[in-house]
Amino acid sequence: QVQLQELGPGLVKPSQTLSLTCTVSGGSITTDYYWSWIRQPPGKGLEWMAAITYSGSTAYSPSLKSRTSISRDTSKNQFTLQLSSVTPEDTAVYYCAIEALGSWGQGTQVTVSS
Repeated sequence: QVQLQELGPGLVKPSQTLSLTCTVSGGSITTDYYWSWIRQPPGKGLEWMAAITYSGSTAYSPSLKSRTSISRDTSKNQFTLQLSSVTPEDTAVYYCAIEALGSWGQGTQVTVSS
């Protein structure tokens, strides 16, 4: 069974770049599936942000595309999200997930505050 684990900084200052890493176990990120980042701001619904496929192709939410970059390290079986120019509105729980399998990490809380 594929398991995902997010790692994030916890607290980021406004205007900085947020970097999140998802470590995958029990399966390879190069074998199959779309590997996604999804977030949930406090009191709001889930927001899909970006995905990278097993072949390395990428897709982004139009509303976040200008600030978002997704990449992967196949040697570590990890994929990473970077979100630039963060504001307090980017405060959320961030999840990595394989939506097709319904497999999600536990989520990592990120707060943007000075």
